[in-house]
Amino acid sequence: MPLLGERAQLTEPDWAAMVAKLAPHAAWLAAKAGAGVEQLGETRVRELLSSGAKARLDDLLAQDRALEAEAASIENMERLVRYNRDLALLCTNFVNFKDFYSGGDPAVFQCGTLYLDQRACRLCLRVEDAAKHASMAGLAGAYLAYLDCVRKSSDQKMTIVAVFTAGDRDNLMIGRNGVFYDRQGNDWDATITKIIDNPISIRQAFWSPYKKFVRLIEEQVAKRAAEHDKESDKMLADTATTTANVDRAKAPEAKKVDVGTVAALGVAVGAIGTFFTAILGYGSGVLKLGPLAVAGAMIGVMALISLPSVVLAWLKLRTRNIGPILDANGWAVNANAKMNIPFGATLTSVAKLPPGSKRDNRDPYAEKGFPWMRILVVSVILIGGYQWYRGTLDRFLPVSFRASTVFGRSADPAPGNK
Repeated sequence: MPLLGERAQLTEPDWAAMVAKLAPHAAWLAAKAGAGVEQLGETRVRELLSSGAKARLDDLLAQDRALEAEAASIENMERLVRYNRDLALLCTNFVNFKDFYSGGDPAVFQCGTLYLDQRACRLCLRVEDAAKHASMAGLAGAYLAYLDCVRKSSDQKMTIVAVFTAGDRDNLMIGRNGVFYDRQGNDWDATITKIIDNPISIRQAFWSPYKKFVRLIEEQVAKRAAEHDKESDKMLADTATTTANVDRAKAPEAKKVDVGTVAALGVAVGAIGTFFTAILGYGSGVLKLGPLAVAGAMIGVMALISLPSVVLAWLKLRTRNIGPILDANGWAVNANAKMNIPFGATLTSVAKLPPGSKRDNRDPYAEKGFPWMRILVVSVILIGGYQWYRGTLDRFLPVSFRASTVFGRSADPAPGNK
């Protein structure tokens, strides 16, 4: 039977009465000794008590306590040896970054070299969480590429971040593949999974506006081509429907001319004409000053177009800092470890031809183009021969080569002597 007898509910006084009845058992459990060895069983416990094991253990503990000072000295000596071996290495890599800036052996945080897009990136760090790392590493102002690395021979995997400090970014995109060699010489298959876009070099910043302009034109051309393709498909469908229902078709209504469209086209044509007139007028003035003035004007226009991009890139490249990259990796780095333009160029090597070698740009399977050069050469020969036959070139030629001598006749008067 229950302690309080049969009942459908439990009141607060009933609960207090039940706790009071169980209190002696709780006190007995609290005072019970040997609960830790109870699971061994009574037989085993009595064997241990009669074997004298406790006295032997107490003797061993007493010996350990007697050597406590010697053990502490050994521990301190080990700490001193480790400081002597590792503290200087730690300081030269995370305090003054001597190893990083000296250009000799790589710093301890550099985990290997990435070969990708004809470049060797030596500033690579191992990353545990790419998304978390990118949230802070973006403050470094550098072009960062996160890559998943896999070793096919052992199915090992890891994630790294590579800093690109030289070359262009045109062919760097998510999904691009490369090869990563760690510091032990092991090779890994690397694939770009995330990019933090920042300027890489002044050269890339100078040509960036023109590349963007070309990409914009290509996108607009592709867009217009897609629209025209869609219109062509619709026109074909409408023509097919009209042909199939030619007996039911009504006479087409004459389309009304949209006056607003005509006016807009007129304004656009006028603006374009004014623009080209101004350009040609300015160009004719520059052409009168000579070829140097034309070249200077062209250089000035290019500099004016590229100057904002170059200045912005120069400011960012001057302030590149590896501190946020290390801090995002869990290192409490307080130093402002900058990577300026000259130093950054040493961290990424761009592939070059070996000394004494040259490229063979001849394509044996190239398509034959229109022979403009041959036509031009033949035209110049024909025109020159005709002018020589007429005698126009006699005043520039020796007597024996003049048309009057060769053909035995008087030459036609030159246009300027009529």
